[in-house]
Amino acid sequence: MQIWPAIDLRGGKCVRLQQGDYNRETVFADEPATMAAKWQEAGTRYLHLVDLDGARDGSQVNQEPIRRIVQETGLTCQVGGGVRDEETIRRLLDLGLERVIVGTRALRDPSWFAAMSEKYPRRLVLGIDARDGMVATDGWLETSTTPATELAQHIATLSQNVAAIVYTDIARDGMLSGPNFSQLAEMQTATSIPVVASGGVTTLDDIDQLSKMNTHAAILGRALYEGQLDLAEVLARCPQ
Repeated sequence: MQIWPAIDLRGGKCVRLQQGDYNRETVFADEPATMAAKWQEAGTRYLHLVDLDGARDGSQVNQEPIRRIVQETGLTCQVGGGVRDEETIRRLLDLGLERVIVGTRALRDPSWFAAMSEKYPRRLVLGIDARDGMVATDGWLETSTTPATELAQHIATLSQNVAAIVYTDIARDGMLSGPNFSQLAEMQTATSIPVVASGGVTTLDDIDQLSKMNTHAAILGRALYEGQLDLAEVLARCPQ
């Protein structure tokens, strides 16, 4: 199972939000590249980057810190947040990112996302953020009437070149309460696309359970930043 430490960027800083609430923010580093270097020293091969400003309003204010992280670490990086057109996809890939995550636009225009997945095979990730099993959009500010599993199944019928699904349970994100294993299992059953667990991963027992479920990858956030998990110890259990 791949392990992807998360770096969430807002206003050029490394922050964490609780349940996607922009009013419940904690700043962990003024310079995100220093945090990237810390996770690299612990042994990670991967980094999961989130542009919170892009997710909320489509702005690209964090492009420079993202570029620095990619170029200074040389790690395999993926980024999501505010990716709603091909120009943005191309610009981010040109920064050296391995994968680009698309959420809101994929829900609203699955055919477009499938076409982009065919044009950039295995480089695009479907970002599904769910609240009570329904897809949330626009930086989690809106909740749709589309079941998360239904979106995943529909996309899978349109393209065989989607790299993965990052599945985030909003109620668990940043709350240190453990993943929603039941909904994750439903998602894994619903589609053949590799599923990345995101939200609530807090303990080594969580890591072990996700591994037993044959989860493709896990994204680690607040638990790392607050010392609930030690990245080197996690990586020892999940060799990369």
